[in-house]
Amino acid sequence: MASWVKSLIRISTFEVETLQKRLAEVATRRTHVEMKISTLDAELALEIARAAQEPAFSFDLTAYKKGWAQRREQCVSELELIAHEEAGIRDSLNGAFEELKKFEHVAETTRLSKVAAELKRESEAMDEAALRLRFAG
Repeated sequence: MASWVKSLIRISTFEVETLQKRLAEVATRRTHVEMKISTLDAELALEIARAAQEPAFSFDLTAYKKGWAQRREQCVSELELIAHEEAGIRDSLNGAFEELKKFEHVAETTRLSKVAAELKRESEAMDEAALRLRFAG
């Protein structure tokens, strides 16, 4: 296999691995934001339950709900951005896999061509040897 093909395969493999790491990082960030949203929702449920038990807390509940809605909306926006980033990385990763497969296909085709040429040379040598034996004997 030509050294340039090996180099291209190494570069493509590195690119695929880098994109896989980025995708894992983005997935981790997405999970953290999803957990943050769940926590906010649980805190709201807790505040509503507390306000139902203590009438004094019910006055502050409206302000709490406003702040909760703003924080939740910020998290949802961040989650949407992460989803777009993740989709972009997945597209890039698919392209990188395609490129890697192309280079691997070129390498395999080159290897098979060399094997076929070697087999042809061996076959020709065997035919020549057989003809020499036939005419010599």
